[in-house]
Amino acid sequence: MSHAPLWTPTPDAVDRANLTRFTARFRPGADYAALWRWSVERPEEFWAAVWEFGEVVAERRADGRPWEAVLEGGDRMGPPDPVTGPRWFRGARLNFAENLLRHADDRTALVWWNEFGRQGSLTFAGLRREVARWQAALEAEGVRPGDRVAGLLPNCPEAVIAMLATTSLGAVWSSCSPDFGEGAVLDRFGQIAPTVFIAAGQTHYNGKRIDLLPRLRAVAARLPDTRRIVLVGEASGDLLPGDARGVRLDRWLPAPSAAPTIPVFHRLPFDHPVYILYSSGTTGLPKAIVHGAGGTLLQHLKELMLHTGLTRDDRIFYYTTCGWMMWNWVVTGLAVGATVVLYDGAPFAPRPEILWDMAQAEGVTIFGTSAKYLALSEKSALEPARTHDLARLRAILSTGSPLAQHSYDYVYGRIKRDVHLASISGGTDIVSCFALGNPTAPVWRGELQCRGLGMAVDVFDADGTSITEAPGELVCTRPFPSMPVAFWNDPDGRKYRAAYFEHFPGVWRHGDWAERTAHDGLIIYGRSDATLNPGGVRIGTAEIYRQVERLPEIVESLVIAQEWENDVRVVLFVKLREGIVLDEALQERIRREIRLHASPHHVPKKILQVPDLPRTINGKLSELAVRAAVHGRSIGNRDALANPQVLELFHNLPELAV
Repeated sequence: MSHAPLWTPTPDAVDRANLTRFTARFRPGADYAALWRWSVERPEEFWAAVWEFGEVVAERRADGRPWEAVLEGGDRMGPPDPVTGPRWFRGARLNFAENLLRHADDRTALVWWNEFGRQGSLTFAGLRREVARWQAALEAEGVRPGDRVAGLLPNCPEAVIAMLATTSLGAVWSSCSPDFGEGAVLDRFGQIAPTVFIAAGQTHYNGKRIDLLPRLRAVAARLPDTRRIVLVGEASGDLLPGDARGVRLDRWLPAPSAAPTIPVFHRLPFDHPVYILYSSGTTGLPKAIVHGAGGTLLQHLKELMLHTGLTRDDRIFYYTTCGWMMWNWVVTGLAVGATVVLYDGAPFAPRPEILWDMAQAEGVTIFGTSAKYLALSEKSALEPARTHDLARLRAILSTGSPLAQHSYDYVYGRIKRDVHLASISGGTDIVSCFALGNPTAPVWRGELQCRGLGMAVDVFDADGTSITEAPGELVCTRPFPSMPVAFWNDPDGRKYRAAYFEHFPGVWRHGDWAERTAHDGLIIYGRSDATLNPGGVRIGTAEIYRQVERLPEIVESLVIAQEWENDVRVVLFVKLREGIVLDEALQERIRREIRLHASPHHVPKKILQVPDLPRTINGKLSELAVRAAVHGRSIGNRDALANPQVLELFHNLPELAV
């Protein structure tokens, strides 16, 4: 790690930060370390403070309080139980959409772009009117609290409006991106039997128009309990020939003149379901993870306001699809009154600079993306600091995979010198983060700045002992509000317990291989189930990627442990830039970089060139699928992959037989 931080906030920025105001109000004089300790040791006080600071809209009881108790069963870490806990904010009644739509003025709520440029915007007042129209249409279909509404939609305003209309009624929203194949969509929506299914008829990606109707028809045919299927956007041909459930959006919505203009918000218990999200499903049917309205709202308010510094004057963007939890996360920015900027399309189409063009044109202040996007931008020689006016940009967020150290250098050298770079990490499982940014603290090269407030995050060795400055399992030792309220079709909680609580009883094991640093930050080395163990030395895959992907010839890489001679050996697959061949000289450069900047244990025994690498439909490389293919084992769920045909490249490789 560096001996000096890459960035330090100015005293004025620290003074103006939401985190500073929060600390002065609820824990005067505390530094971040003391604030974090208070937040995990006195969770009742901390989460009540977040509720107050975030001005949560909820019913008030006769005694003036919005709840009877903040936390019951807080000493129990496991799936929530109505008797034994952990149970948050008993007696509270609120509505998720009401909190996101608390503002009703003419400030801009949504802006949306696609590959063709700016497409439109909506004010908060206009957004509320549209939600009221959609709400009336859903009510006409008989949608009630607890019903599911599913969306197969691009990152467009209709997706946001549909979610808000659904959750305003107390129904549960679940979405997938249009790049999900038929099997992947049915693996998800087939589990939850949506009452209404809302889908796009076509989409555009990387300059190509994609007709979604054939996929939509196939999916609809296997959703027999769905009452209505609504087609959004343009489409060629009939929606569902012979199926009366299909209707185009303009015929489904009431006319503006006949529609209500103010939504009605159904206030329900704190843990009433709001979202169903899905695990990747690479080892079997995706887990349908049910998240509660109150816990999701509180976590997002905490992360957006305190860790990101979001205010009403901000314009926040995250490059995401509706199939990734970052979509759910960024849309909650509406609750703060910020403008949420949406983008639909490929991140480098129609030109590599499109996202920075958008950031400049819209005055984006918080720019969210993936580690992979930053790495590819560096390889594409993009220099937004030279080509764009990013005066308003004050924070860049990165997640999806560990952010390589050279990407920190790229951000500060080629994007903006004075910017808060926050590498954040969490997951679909918690629809939020375990570790993320701190606008009042320095940024250190290669580190996530801090453990999230209210999150008792630690790193354990194999014996369950807390360790620092050494890699181990990322865990959380105490309850937090955004733990899933349930898994779908898991009445006794068996799947839930198996997913998180069996490895270390009574402790949430997240499945990341991580290290707590001397700055009390975190380094994430990759998924712990994909770690390598050659000669008994456990290695995180990200440790290798950070070195390999520095080389300009390499587009991306994937590493696995191949079983070999009663041990394992490290095998590295590389996808190279067009026209480049993996020769002995390049192999030696790769090995030298890894040996020099990591260790001799990290050096792969075999390096092979491949034309492509398998990735999940959420865009993450699938190390587990490659490992199974190399060993001739069955792949748990090929439909969880965006390009399953690529796995054929890894079967019976002669280079791996010697």
